Amino acid sequence: MIRILFVCHGNICRSPMAEFVMKDIVNKQGLSESFHIESGATSTEEIWHGVGNPVYPPAREKLRQQGIGTKENELGVGQKRARQTTKADYDRFDFIIGMDSANMRNMSRIYGGDSDGKLYKMLDFADISEKRHGMDVADPWYTGNFDATWEDVSLGCHGLFRYILTQPEYVQQLDSEEKNYSANAKESGYDSEIESYKDDSVLIHDDFPKG
Repeated sequence: MIRILFVCHGNICRSPMAEFVMKDIVNKQGLSESFHIESGATSTEEIWHGVGNPVYPPAREKLRQQGIGTKENELGVGQKRARQTTKADYDRFDFIIGMDSANMRNMSRIYGGDSDGKLYKMLDFADISEKRHGMDVADPWYTGNFDATWEDVSLGCHGLFRYILTQPEYVQQLDSEEKNYSANAKESGYDSEIESYKDDSVLIHDDFPKG
């Protein structure tokens, strides 16, 4: 299983948007059983008496406009609550993705560095030809522009997904899990054609669903 944690300052806007965009991507590709995706905060500003705030309503609305967090495609948006990332998360996740440079600094502090090279900035995964490559994800808490945040998050998540599916170690892992799933399906009598990730008919490059 590939484990991804998205992180921003409060965990009510950018990082939960990234969490659910990524869940939507892997779900559409039939890979939800092979990924574990969460989001967290570097601060406790949106956590009160141990209980985190839900996804910020305008962020939730932007997701809903894109078909995420709807009745047909809820993905856990309604149950999501802010939580602070901890040092223990460093060992739990394969990819820990910060939304901006401040997040990256705070993540390094919380985790005590990045000895295993797990920390990434969201838009570092954007294609190098994109104007937003390497920049900070737009923070709607200050701008109120959730369209810009959606575009950045979608760009980064699709770039991350593309990156994962071009790395031999992850392709091998996914292929192994697919074979196990196929074997279990046959044993249970579930008759389904399960395609290999090495098959060109599976969308593993730039033509997978957007958002």
